[in-house]
Amino acid sequence: MAGRGGSGAAPASGGGRGVVISDNWPGYSLDLFTYPQHYYGDLEYVLIPHGIIVDRTERLAKDIMQDIGDNDIVVLCVLKGGYKFCADLVEHIKNLSRNSERFISMKVDFVRLKSYHNDQSMQDMQIMGGDDLSKLTGKNVLIVEDIVGTGRTMKALLNNIEEYKPKMIKVASLLVKRTSRPDGYRPDYYGFEIPDLFVVGYALDYNEHFRDLNHICVINDHGKAKYRV
Repeated sequence: MAGRGGSGAAPASGGGRGVVISDNWPGYSLDLFTYPQHYYGDLEYVLIPHGIIVDRTERLAKDIMQDIGDNDIVVLCVLKGGYKFCADLVEHIKNLSRNSERFISMKVDFVRLKSYHNDQSMQDMQIMGGDDLSKLTGKNVLIVEDIVGTGRTMKALLNNIEEYKPKMIKVASLLVKRTSRPDGYRPDYYGFEIPDLFVVGYALDYNEHFRDLNHICVINDHGKAKYRV
């Protein structure tokens, strides 16, 4: 399928478990999709349509089921951006579990991480909310995140959780961003590897806006200025 420029190769499946979206992928024209009218003029293009997100999430659920089925899992959802991906992923895993000889029993908890101000990543990460993390001792933990950039935030969270000696920790992220400062960290499961772009939609926000956008889109300069704090 052609992108918004009428040319350009579609994203290809990369090595490992992520779909790689190349730096020169033009995306899709906004005119091809429906999206909230109050965001007209605030977006550049659609990077990943909602339907593709749903299909990819279903495949991730299958991979997770194959790897860690027959285990009791504590799903630790990273709010706020991860809530929609987490809800859809958990639902797919439940559906697979109901129709399989392998059964996953899941409990879901939530934690909030603060690592962005406007569109800039901050050096320090704040962990907020969630039950007493000491309850994770001896448990199988699946962390569900919306996006991994430099990896600093996730590594800090992992270091914090590992202090409580869980039996196993796996990480599933919808997106992995190629940045100029990567540290080599990759989650165990991820949906898409994307260019170093600031993206919104599917619960990913810019100062609490765009969470109601179903597609993952690239925000433009007008949108950043409009919602800057």
